[in-house]
Amino acid sequence: MNENPLSDSPGWRSRGYLPHFDQPDLIQSITIRLYDAVPTYLIEQWKKELSWSKRMPPKDPRRAALRKQIETYEDTGCGACWLGDARIAQIVESSLLRFDGERYRLLAWCIMPNHSHSILEILEGWPLDAELHSLKSYSAHKANEILKRSGEFWFREYHDRYIRDVAHFVAASEYIENNPAKAKLVPRKELWRWSSAWRKDR
Repeated sequence: MNENPLSDSPGWRSRGYLPHFDQPDLIQSITIRLYDAVPTYLIEQWKKELSWSKRMPPKDPRRAALRKQIETYEDTGCGACWLGDARIAQIVESSLLRFDGERYRLLAWCIMPNHSHSILEILEGWPLDAELHSLKSYSAHKANEILKRSGEFWFREYHDRYIRDVAHFVAASEYIENNPAKAKLVPRKELWRWSSAWRKDR
């Protein structure tokens, strides 16, 4: 019997508690967060309450429920919130923009104090997992230098969700760009410096 329900599904793979879909030309909504943004014990507690299992299929509603709980907690601004430091946010934004149009198309993004959202269209020959690993590794190294620290910076996992259609793209973009206003960091989305909404207003 196959222990991994994702192993026979083209494009799907599982690592840790999240399934990932990695295929060129898809538009993906990506969330990465600092390692201390959501305590592991809380995630384990939520998984237990949801009867969560790695064997669940990708579209099981419990996966969406766990994701929602994580997103809500992220917006409370817990943890060290290093991305709230403009020097660190600049590193992450520059890392995102560096390969825009070359390895992926960056369609929307927002860097919050303890996590970052983006919508990417991955181009042929540049796997999503490898691109995110490169971005996280580089930005973590540079950020730790500035902060004069060592050790974990990003949480090793990331969340990805492929964009189904135009309506989904519009909703996902609005969610990402409105995140700072929703978290009451600014009164209007275009006032948050570290986002695609701010750049549109320039």
